[in-house]
Amino acid sequence: MTDLQIKPSAKPPLAGANAPRPITTLRDWLDHLAARDRLAVIKPEVSLRFELAAIAKRFDGAKATLFPRPGGHPMPVLSGLVSDRQWIAEAMGVEPAEVLERFQDAALNPLPWREVRDAPAQEVVHRDVDLGKLLPLPTHNEHDNGAYITAGLLIARNPVTGVQNASIHRLQLSGPNRLGVLLLPRHTHAFYEMAERTGQPLDVAIVVGVDPLTLLSSQAIAPIDFDELTIAGALHGAPLAVIKCLNSELRVPAEAEIVIEGQLLPQVREPEGPFGEFPQYYGERAKRHVIDVSVVTHRKDAMFHTIVGGGLEHLLLGGIPREATLLAHLQRSFPNVRDVHLARGGVCRYHLYVQIAKRQEGEAKNVMLGAFAGHYDVKHVIVVDEDVDIHNPAEVEWAVATRFQADRDLVIVPESQGSRLDPSTRNGVGAKMGLDATRPLDADEMKFKRIRVPGEDEVDLARVISASASQSWRDAIGA
Repeated sequence: MTDLQIKPSAKPPLAGANAPRPITTLRDWLDHLAARDRLAVIKPEVSLRFELAAIAKRFDGAKATLFPRPGGHPMPVLSGLVSDRQWIAEAMGVEPAEVLERFQDAALNPLPWREVRDAPAQEVVHRDVDLGKLLPLPTHNEHDNGAYITAGLLIARNPVTGVQNASIHRLQLSGPNRLGVLLLPRHTHAFYEMAERTGQPLDVAIVVGVDPLTLLSSQAIAPIDFDELTIAGALHGAPLAVIKCLNSELRVPAEAEIVIEGQLLPQVREPEGPFGEFPQYYGERAKRHVIDVSVVTHRKDAMFHTIVGGGLEHLLLGGIPREATLLAHLQRSFPNVRDVHLARGGVCRYHLYVQIAKRQEGEAKNVMLGAFAGHYDVKHVIVVDEDVDIHNPAEVEWAVATRFQADRDLVIVPESQGSRLDPSTRNGVGAKMGLDATRPLDADEMKFKRIRVPGEDEVDLARVISASASQSWRDAIGA
């Protein structure tokens, strides 16, 4: 989990003086999407139970969605805000091929946040909390156990060092001021265990409705005492403005739409789930941690962001930061690694494609083992040569079909840690598999030379089609 070595870098900024500026607020992002016909405003009064999620999913990857008065609630709902790689590149102000490098650069050169005294996030304060009435909470998938908060950044502090962590967890509405939460064995869980050992609750803040880069930053894989909000500042090009919570020492983004303050209760577990997760299956029902909510603050004209479980927004938010981390991790040991891609078919978590400039035999197998060590979610790794486009699944499949033999190019690691949300594992324990789909270095040049028609890429189709496009084929040949 500590893949990115967070240290100063001597690299100059990626963006030049004339480069597009990054998007730093949610409202600017909505303007950006609307100006490019990527924001669909849906008819009012859509039902919060299934209908909202169904519409959002039909637009998945094509348009973000805005729902006025969902279920009659006065607060609008947003979904699908970062459901395309091109959009994420535009939010950063870079080309799509530069997204991973830009994210790496921000993680290596974080900017400390800037605290303010007044903020839109605290314009309205509710101390008598009934979350089901205050917020338009949707129910997404068929067997979800009711309404969930799915796009909330959960911010907590290390009880010993005071350093914050930001992450996203599924949050089930369990009562008027009670949320069930799935805590996987990562930093928030570690903070909770520190507090629970002393019998103390852990202060948390759930932030809903932030700009796309702050949302993306929350998914960075960084060391335990590293505040992801400092990555957001680096991506913005200026320190992120934060404000102190009303009931704790936590700092939250000042421009947020909604902030839910509460505490993770010690020694308390209550039923949570099932919930539709990124592997396209339901996370099981079990007794899980509980948050007691004490206060909710929000903008006067707040909007609620929801991420449909298993949709493209869900997949890409987790996938792109992992790609950046895994690329940095691999390149430290293997400088000839050119690119990595967490494939959509592997739910942007489990299937990793690695492109290398092969230098010696056996190297691809070492790369596989390095990738497995990079993140326990990685289940299958395919290593290919530089001529294979790893963002094209058909190209990768072609490389496996023509450059891989199972008796010599297959690596299996049994009984290893994987994702607990992978239903094929035994409580998170399963097998890893690596495929070396690279060419042998001593192979005859023509044996693995790809076919190519000279001039194919230079053909201007508009110029070669007959001007009389409507004429029949018989007229064209004089028949």
